[in-house]
Amino acid sequence: MYNANNLFSSLVQLGQWLLQEAAREEAPQPLAEARNGWFVKESVDMALEAHGQALREDRLRGWQAQHHWPVKGTGAKVGLILAGNLPLVGWHDIMCAILAGHDVHVKLSQDDAVLPKWLLSKWAELEPYVGQAVTFHDGLMKGMDAVVATGGANAGRYFQAYFGHLPHLFRGQRTSVAVLDGEETSEQLEGLGNDVFAHFGMGCRSVTKLWIPSDFNLDRCFGAWIGWGHLAQHGKYANNYDYHKAVWLLNREDLIENGFVLVKEEREGLVSPIGTLYVERYDDLNAVQAQLHDRSDELQVVTVRPEGEAWEALASSELLRVVPCGANQHPKLDDYADGVDTVQFLLSLNGEEGKT
Repeated sequence: MYNANNLFSSLVQLGQWLLQEAAREEAPQPLAEARNGWFVKESVDMALEAHGQALREDRLRGWQAQHHWPVKGTGAKVGLILAGNLPLVGWHDIMCAILAGHDVHVKLSQDDAVLPKWLLSKWAELEPYVGQAVTFHDGLMKGMDAVVATGGANAGRYFQAYFGHLPHLFRGQRTSVAVLDGEETSEQLEGLGNDVFAHFGMGCRSVTKLWIPSDFNLDRCFGAWIGWGHLAQHGKYANNYDYHKAVWLLNREDLIENGFVLVKEEREGLVSPIGTLYVERYDDLNAVQAQLHDRSDELQVVTVRPEGEAWEALASSELLRVVPCGANQHPKLDDYADGVDTVQFLLSLNGEEGKT
């Protein structure tokens, strides 16, 4: 039987397990990597740590207090179509839909078909209702009352064609960028390296472009990022690096390389290919702010040094979500994808409204 307080209490326990024990369970990670070669142990452990930190009791209870949760199950059939580019990237949607009291129907990406089921089974051991609330689907989901779906441009057209007539939350492709002001410490640049390279730079919260002052020396970044040199030993990443290096050299592009990342100055593009990073030099921070505002619907977050000139210019924007260096891969529970409150949407299906 649905009970919001029981669910939240069990999530506290799940968070403790994620932080203390999950990484020691060897069975799921090799199976996940066998399906998706990008899901190496380092990446999976990083995802487990991030979700465990999000489920610390103080953070979880603070998030719980932001909304009016239902007093009983709603019976609404909600379909979730999940992405699979990162380990457990769709977990937040599953968790929100269960907490909202719905009958949850999940279509997993083939790229991440192992870890969500594994983590859900652990939650169900702590709160049996969880196992009753979720049904997994391999094919097209029918008879849904609402849908939350994540995918690229082609997937978006599919979502609209099949589910556009239902209450829905469709998410497309986004990326993240960083704006440096030149006063970053070595520690902050190391944190930025995590924002760029964690999960091989494949997430929507991965930084794929830097705006840097015109006189900024990129060697400062390369020195702070040397710990990510091991990426060059990963076959799939190295293949991307070599391919784009060959293409850019054939096209006589000016580029900088350090053995594990190719850097190219680029004014128009935001999403650099795997193994590469775009940079754009600037003299006028206001011009950068204007560019980011114009393209805010393409951005997940903007990474900036706290308290610096760029932070003061960007953090007050209502269009941009600004985070400090090193925080990209550890989103808070209310850091909703595309800036749309997933919980509010799910609660609205039953006439519930979250607190303001």
